[in-house]
Amino acid sequence: MLLERLRPAVLRGTFHVYELSALVTAARYVVESAPADVPAESLDHLRQLLDDYDRQVQDLPAAAAEPTGGSPAP
Repeated sequence: MLLERLRPAVLRGTFHVYELSALVTAARYVVESAPADVPAESLDHLRQLLDDYDRQVQDLPAAAAEPTGGSPAP
């Protein structure tokens, strides 16, 4: 994972697919089984983020196969 600060409140993240998958899975788990002490506003923000993520993933072109023997980019 690589995080870069573009502006004070804007970050750019570069993730390996499994890293992003872990974060999205955790967010879905929280939304679906949130304890009572999780604020409704936080759940709404997570739902919006997941909706945006789902839309973006649908628009991604198919991934090209990685060459064998190489390590994934950070």
